[in-house]
Amino acid sequence: MPLQAKAQPTAATLIPTVLDVEASGFGKNSYPIEVGYVLPNGHTYCTLIKPEPEWTHWDEQAAHTHHIPRSLLIERGMPAMLVAQKLNADLRGQTVYSDGWANDYSWLGALFNVAEISPSFKLENLRSLLTEKEAEQWHIVKAQISAERGAQRHRASSDARLLQLTFARIRNT
Repeated sequence: MPLQAKAQPTAATLIPTVLDVEASGFGKNSYPIEVGYVLPNGHTYCTLIKPEPEWTHWDEQAAHTHHIPRSLLIERGMPAMLVAQKLNADLRGQTVYSDGWANDYSWLGALFNVAEISPSFKLENLRSLLTEKEAEQWHIVKAQISAERGAQRHRASSDARLLQLTFARIRNT
């Protein structure tokens, strides 16, 4: 009797790497101020990004939401080149998922553009991994997990972890 091949898990059934970007505001002149991600094994990374001289747009409402003053970015942020290199080293060859794909794609574009290097990973919309039924449950499950976790900082790695936990619960993995 021949052995049947075991089905290989697909990207849609595994826990994805999730990335989130916080920014100086919205619009064409906004730029990334923090990037964070969580890997499938739960390892998280987060860093502030030092503004480049040409990155001048600053939205006080965004600063209030993130509790990240521009002075903190200047004092403790990593240079864009180092952040881009770190992302490439850690995420090389992966498809990484974001719930705010259009904005995050734009902000990562600004980061990699100023660093003058190309990303070594692909950014996709987290929604692309969800069925219609899962998408309908998303906000309810996300709110449940958020309530269970209690107060969390509105920061990139915390947000990425919430998204990953929501995905895992919806998939029951």
